[in-house]
Amino acid sequence: MINRSSLANVSAGGVREGFGRTGLGLLLGLFFLGTASEARAQSIIKEPNNHKHYSVEVEPHGLIGLFGPYNYDTGIGAGVRVSIPIVQNGFIPKLNNNVAISFGTDWLHYTGCYYGSRVGCGIESLFFPITLQWNFFLTRDWSVFGEPGVAIYHYFYHNEGCDRYGCTSHGDTGATPVLDVGARWHFSDSATLTMRIGYPSLSVGVSFM
Repeated sequence: MINRSSLANVSAGGVREGFGRTGLGLLLGLFFLGTASEARAQSIIKEPNNHKHYSVEVEPHGLIGLFGPYNYDTGIGAGVRVSIPIVQNGFIPKLNNNVAISFGTDWLHYTGCYYGSRVGCGIESLFFPITLQWNFFLTRDWSVFGEPGVAIYHYFYHNEGCDRYGCTSHGDTGATPVLDVGARWHFSDSATLTMRIGYPSLSVGVSFM
């Protein structure tokens, strides 16, 4: 039977240093692009309530899992977030900000674990995050946010070689902290390009509100 300690923790190696750094570099580049564009645009950060008052935001996104409660190769996946504003004028009345409750489901597929040295296996992981999303509206085109919270996760190993070597696939359920920062490019009145960097994953998606 596989136990977690018997699974060799394979270093991220080429996959993480290649694909993972590319994804992180892309997101950072988009953030810097947004900052430069924002600096040239008219600021609305000191104009409270001068933003779209939406009732719900739905955000499908792609994911890159560089971190998490287990440490194997880079994870790839997809998910969706739903955010519901609870305070339209935010916690700082003199700034253009709002606060939302955000929750959703993320799926990530990881590779890079082994039973002994003979059988390669993968991990399927589900995350169910719930966060407090604090948004700051910088210009008409750009806003930024922070998201502290928690996620319940469930993962399981799958292994096509278990029948031959007598091992058994298994999984686990637990909780992990969530801490993200992100930015939105408001390319229309009802949709944004949403980028998120944090723990346990990076994401790029489109928000509809």
